[in-house]
Amino acid sequence: MVAKINVGSSLYGALSYNGEKVNEGEGKLLTSNKIFDNGTGTVDIARAMADFERYLPERMRTEKHVMHISLNPHPDDKLTDTELADIAREYMEKIGYGEQPFVVFKHEDIDRQHLHIVSVRVGKDGKRLNNDYIHRRSKRATEALEKQYNLRPSGSRRQRMELGALHKVNPAEGNVKRQVGNVLKSISGNYRFQTLGEYRALLSLYNITVEETRGKVSGREYRGFVYSALDEKGNKVGNPLKASLFGKYAGCDAFDKRCSSSKTEIESKDLGKYTKGKVFAAMGKSSGKQELITNLKAKGIDVVLRETDTGRIYGVTFIDHNTGCVLNGSRMGKELSANALEQWVERKEAQYADKPAYTPQGEAPEQRELFEKQSENDSPTGGLFDNLSLLPDGTDPEEEAFRRQMQRKKKKRKGMKI
Repeated sequence: MVAKINVGSSLYGALSYNGEKVNEGEGKLLTSNKIFDNGTGTVDIARAMADFERYLPERMRTEKHVMHISLNPHPDDKLTDTELADIAREYMEKIGYGEQPFVVFKHEDIDRQHLHIVSVRVGKDGKRLNNDYIHRRSKRATEALEKQYNLRPSGSRRQRMELGALHKVNPAEGNVKRQVGNVLKSISGNYRFQTLGEYRALLSLYNITVEETRGKVSGREYRGFVYSALDEKGNKVGNPLKASLFGKYAGCDAFDKRCSSSKTEIESKDLGKYTKGKVFAAMGKSSGKQELITNLKAKGIDVVLRETDTGRIYGVTFIDHNTGCVLNGSRMGKELSANALEQWVERKEAQYADKPAYTPQGEAPEQRELFEKQSENDSPTGGLFDNLSLLPDGTDPEEEAFRRQMQRKKKKRKGMKI
């Protein structure tokens, strides 16, 4: 089970976001503490707001006094509403907020069941409650609840990504809004991208596209996102869906913030080098475009190519599910730009047109060991064949590497002569 904790200043915004989903039949009110619940499973947002305000002083020293938590069991954990309500209450107890007013909502707008808890993080005196090590306390709480209720552990990042249970949108199955929402919610916060093009490439994996809309209403400028489902050929299907149908996480403001934070994270942690290393390694093993795509997919990297009607590559984006990074090829260097990749494809396909793809199996043990070591090397600059696999003059990279080795040996021998 994964818990995500967000803090903010708009109590009404958190209540209305959850309350409207419930009242539209896309969720349930499971339980509450110190907040009125009429037992119908629906929400009186105004009444809930008034009840919360009774516990808030007129003057608060804490600006971000609202706590909005999502609890996400694994999709394979099948729990009753009673069990989910109990888990939410016990979670709040374990993190030290059991005596606070809170409301627990169950969302059913996407394929996996998950909970949202709205509470406040200040006492009646307006002071912030103890928030030290809150994420550590939350992790201990979810681990204890996993054992208590025999739930699947959240574990690694790869296991956390399973929460999305992502499937391509299939308009033939109906309820396209729900299918699109399932994808958007699942990828929200789990991927790093820096442009609309990179975000669109990520969505294309699941038969979704997004367009930015701008205009004026009553003299005021507006900007928004509109999502559409795609068929297997990439054509739009059905009616477009406004971002407001899904929540703030699908809108422009959330997108802008994600782009900004992604840029900082990718640069500070140098995350692109891991993807770049794997791409170079896969290129060293691949005989052409399709084999490259297959080899990278086996390493957890999807490749989205943009091609002309004649099949020429004019854009490439790599989506690394291991690091959660979406990177245009040119962002990792001109060696992986669309033009360079197109040249590599042409060279490789010509090279392997009349012979089977290269395999190191027939080489001597020491040569095979060197090849495999370089192929698995994550560093794009640490391998013998790195960068050489993209030589623009069409030279075979392995032959070029061998030629340079021979030149170095020849220079050494000349230097030894007296």
